[in-house]
Amino acid sequence: MEPIVSTSNMPPPAPDGQPISRRQFVRGAAGATLAAAAFPAIIPASALGRDGKVAPSNRIVLGVIGCGPQGMGDTGNFLNQPDCQVAAVCDVNAVRLEQALNTVNGHYKNQDCRAFHDFRELVARPDIDACLVTTPDHWHVLAALAAVNNGKDVYVEKPLGLSLAEDQALRAAIYHKKRVFQFGTQQRSERAFRFACELACNGALGTLKHINVWAPGGAPGGSLKQKPPPAGLDYDFWLGPAPVTPYTENRCLIETSNMTWYFISDYAVGFIAGWGIHPMDIALWGGGELARGVVTAEGRGNFPFAEGVCDTATIWEVNFAFGSGLTMTFVGLPNGHNQGEPTGEPALHADEWKQRYRRIELHGTAFEGSNGWAKVDRSNLELQPDNLIDIDEATFKTQLTHSPNHVRNFLDCIKSRAQTVCPIEAAIAADTICHITNIAVRLRRKITFDFRREQFVNDPEANRMLNVRAMRKPWHL
Repeated sequence: MEPIVSTSNMPPPAPDGQPISRRQFVRGAAGATLAAAAFPAIIPASALGRDGKVAPSNRIVLGVIGCGPQGMGDTGNFLNQPDCQVAAVCDVNAVRLEQALNTVNGHYKNQDCRAFHDFRELVARPDIDACLVTTPDHWHVLAALAAVNNGKDVYVEKPLGLSLAEDQALRAAIYHKKRVFQFGTQQRSERAFRFACELACNGALGTLKHINVWAPGGAPGGSLKQKPPPAGLDYDFWLGPAPVTPYTENRCLIETSNMTWYFISDYAVGFIAGWGIHPMDIALWGGGELARGVVTAEGRGNFPFAEGVCDTATIWEVNFAFGSGLTMTFVGLPNGHNQGEPTGEPALHADEWKQRYRRIELHGTAFEGSNGWAKVDRSNLELQPDNLIDIDEATFKTQLTHSPNHVRNFLDCIKSRAQTVCPIEAAIAADTICHITNIAVRLRRKITFDFRREQFVNDPEANRMLNVRAMRKPWHL
């Protein structure tokens, strides 16, 4: 399985308005500033208000909720911004919390950062302007809601909610409180992804006919062995709104090779959303007005056949047909786990795509047009015909948001109050497609979703699966 947190190294982009180097895209990696950017060695003095560059009154004060690998990768990017001060960290795991506190204080070479066990105390601090939410998935919306309702802008890691109803509640609060929202789909801040999307939505590929989307499949199994929670972990608080369940070996681990919670439906939708939302978000960005009308979806998937605690889809294939006539295929590819053979025929499209595209990673998006195609992932951009690389992006009629850095874009939008490169509506659109995928493979029949009404058409059973899940008291939306 590929790591959930990934880095890439691509040469710095050419100045806007200049022709894009073919070597930069095709031979280089897809981006340089994903969430797991390495921690800077020394924070600039200007971040502390010295040198007269960034006074304390002009800094954006940040609180971090969730201090696992993704959280600390994102935090490292915030630490590297001279006009941001990380002032508080929060985690229910005492060991990770202490590590995060030491990292932040070590960076600033002071003891000013404060540690919190309960995120509700952190968001209540009046001096904090914004919050980074990098908890396990089942906490994303609740923690973000608490921050927004306390007047904080939020950067929320993907995916968004365990249900569409959760997403809608967060959107309503963001609009009501007039907060800035950034979604953790960092690929939008990579030039190669934006260029591929602009090719698609500006007609450079001809009429857009089909989009292929693929991601790593999920993991089966998961130990059933009950044991005490690890020392320092407040397991009851970690569960929060989820049902009370005995702790099992590796249930709350954050190391990718042993991660279990990501594939338990009490806490996540699985890799349909956990990984799939990255290439799906790019599909929607380049696909134009996809999330506006009606879409039908039909597919199949495997669920764990071996004994274990994991119960989310291991592999899947869902075909979408949009009202515009555009079609899309979303596949979860086998990734080394014993995920079983695909159920039904034909087989997953991986071999077919390997013949069409020169290189297939475990995640990516490909736009297929009447005159060519563009395939992009975190390792490279492939174009057919090759001379598409010579198009000057400054000539595109539809200009997508330019963001050189996902965190930087968030901070700039806090100051300007403009929409980020991935605002709440885009986050919900991508999240919705992932929920539709999950529901389609569970129901194993055709379903029709109306994006304007945000519900399935004449399908009470499918609509129930969009509702808020029962939450353990005292937690609620």
